[in-house]
Amino acid sequence: MLDMTVIPDRINYNAAISACSNGGRWQLALSLLCNMPGMRVTPDEFSYNAAISACEKGAHWQLALGLLSSMPDMRAIPNDISYNAAISACEKGGQWQLALGLLNSMPDMRVIPTAISYSAAISACEKGGKWQLAVGLLSSMPAIVFFPNNINYNAAISACEKGGQWHLALGLLSSLPDMRLIPDEISFSAAISACEKGGRWQLTLVLLSSMPDMRVTPDEFSYNAAISACEKGGQWQLALGLLSSMPDTGLLPDEIGYSAAISACEKEGQWQLALVLLSSMTATCLGKLLHRSRSSSATP
Repeated sequence: MLDMTVIPDRINYNAAISACSNGGRWQLALSLLCNMPGMRVTPDEFSYNAAISACEKGAHWQLALGLLSSMPDMRAIPNDISYNAAISACEKGGQWQLALGLLNSMPDMRVIPTAISYSAAISACEKGGKWQLAVGLLSSMPAIVFFPNNINYNAAISACEKGGQWHLALGLLSSLPDMRLIPDEISFSAAISACEKGGRWQLTLVLLSSMPDMRVTPDEFSYNAAISACEKGGQWQLALGLLSSMPDTGLLPDEIGYSAAISACEKEGQWQLALVLLSSMTATCLGKLLHRSRSSSATP
C-alpha cells in the first residue's frame, strides 16, 4: 500500500492483525499493533482483541495480560471478547488463579461475562486440578443471564475426572438432560475416565453401552478408558471383548487400548494372549502409518 502511495488506515491494520492472529503469527500481530501509532493510526478495541487473541493462540498469557491492561491508556475499552481471549490465554498457560481473577474483575469493568468466559475459566480450573472451583463456577452460571452449555459441563466433568470425583462426574452427566443439553462423546468419555480412575469398571461398561441410546457414538477415548478400567479391575476377558468389538463400530484400536488389554492379560498370566495382542498391535499400527503415508502423498 505504501508503494502505491496509499496510507493504511485502522480498518486495514485490524484486518491484517486478525489475519496474522488466525494464522498463528502472534509476533507479526504484535508488530503491526505497535506500528499503528507511528503511522498515525490509533488502535481500537478490535485491534487489541485481535492481538490478544493472537497471543492466546500462541499461549503467551503474559503478553495477553499486558495488552489487556494497556488498552485504557490508548482509550480502547476492553469488552467481553478482550477478556475472553485473555482468560483463555491464562487457561492455556496453566494460570487458573489469573483466569479467575479476570473473570471476577469483569463486572467491575462493566463487562458482562459470557458463556465463553465461564468455559475458559472452568477449563483453567480443570487443568489446575481445582475441581471444586470448576463445579462452583458451573453451578453459579444459572443465576446469571445465561445457562451453561455442553462446553461448560464437559470442562467441569473433566475437572471431576482429574480430581478423582467419579460420583460428581456422573452427577453432572446425568443432569445434562435437565438443562436441555444432550451429552456428547466428550461428556461420556470424561465420565467413563472418571469411573475408570475410581476403580468402577462396572459403571464404565454401563456408560459405554448407554451411549448409542443417547445417539452418541463411542470414540477411541471412550473405549480406551473402559478397557483400562477392566484391566484395573482384573477383568481381562471383558478388556479383550471391548478391544475386539471396536472394529465393528468403525474404530481401530490404538496403542493405548492395546497396551491396557495386554496389561490385563499379563496380570492374569495370559502370556500367550498378550503375545497375540502385541503382534496384532504392531500390524495395526503399521497399517495406520502406511495409510497416513499414502494419504499425505496423494494430497496435491
